[in-house]
Amino acid sequence: MKAPSVSIEPAPAAKPQEREEPIVLRTQDLRGVVTLTLNRPHAFNALSEAMLAALQHEFDAIAEDKPVRAVVVAAEGKAFCAGHDLKEMRAKPSLEYYERLFSQCSEMMLGIQRLPVPVIARVQGVATAAGSQLVAMCDLAVAASNAKFAVSGVNLGLFCSAPGVALSRNILRKAAFEMLVTGEFISAEEAKVRGLINRVVEPEQLDAEVEKLVAAIIAKPRGAVAMGKEFFYRQIELGIASAYEAAAQTMACNMMDEAALEGVQAFIDKRPANWPKHTKSP
Repeated sequence: MKAPSVSIEPAPAAKPQEREEPIVLRTQDLRGVVTLTLNRPHAFNALSEAMLAALQHEFDAIAEDKPVRAVVVAAEGKAFCAGHDLKEMRAKPSLEYYERLFSQCSEMMLGIQRLPVPVIARVQGVATAAGSQLVAMCDLAVAASNAKFAVSGVNLGLFCSAPGVALSRNILRKAAFEMLVTGEFISAEEAKVRGLINRVVEPEQLDAEVEKLVAAIIAKPRGAVAMGKEFFYRQIELGIASAYEAAAQTMACNMMDEAALEGVQAFIDKRPANWPKHTKSP
């Protein structure tokens, strides 16, 4: 008996996957100013493992890129950064995983401090938990007046220990502990008063205010800024006598730099400094 014929229709062609944008966008202008933009607005720019890795990659690259003069950390969407990706964290509950995750985050945060150029946080929205930690680890921060800050892990039973390291190195001890133990939000104005951020402006003025800081930084010799940043963070961890000893050595080395010699001579001669070409922006 002849088997019935079966009509087999070809499977529909697979639709090409939409190309996803990078979770960290990088732009660089002709002056050597790099902007890194957190690009997970749908997830409030939470620091997933992939986001941490992408930021680490960018900071490592910037550290080797001598034309870079300053870095701006910005964000897409309503939130600057909501901290760690809690859904991702909850999906892999093990001590080994959590130790690895928080070590990865700490290394990324330290990467900001190790960069030879200033890093400015451009805070357009809410920054919570590790998001506030990210702001605190940046060398400078400018926030919109409607931005808010909290280290709110304690509300979920998770004390923000790692954010507390950065927070307690930015603001006074009791103010830091209050934020850590209550999890309450503070306004941008209060964050400025406490020393977490440098400047507060209306949202429409945020870019212009960041640019003021950038312009002031890149007008200075890169070498002096790099040397100064490295020393600034090193001396904070020293006793006062050791800090002064390190400062004397740093300033002596700085004074022998070509740019410093020219800058001092220009002051003596009452003329504008003619910075060596390698210290200028492109």
